[in-house]
Amino acid sequence: MIQMADIREWRTHDVVDTRGHRIGELEAIYADTSTDEPAMATIRVGLPTRHRLVFVPLDGATVGPGYVKVAHDKALVKQCPSIGTDDVLPARAEEAVFEHYGLVYKPGANGERQLARR
Repeated sequence: MIQMADIREWRTHDVVDTRGHRIGELEAIYADTSTDEPAMATIRVGLPTRHRLVFVPLDGATVGPGYVKVAHDKALVKQCPSIGTDDVLPARAEEAVFEHYGLVYKPGANGERQLARR
């Protein structure tokens, strides 16, 4: 598993899919609030004047010289629910990100969010 301190060093590096196709640029890391381990990343995608951030799980991700390779196809990642480059993921939209990748969403016992930006 990629450690939080390690993945932070890769911000602004390319993110590629399993076939090596460039998806975009690593923007931020979101940790699972129950374990404080890296769980998701946001990737800056889009045209230079119309960027947006899409989410991708970090399970199965690896790092290489100048890139982070995620275990999901570029097309799937680009179809994920997104936010603006200056926006924050609304709590009500968090579950949709997990559902997009077929992952189980597990909020805290008192309804706390599962993801926290680090």
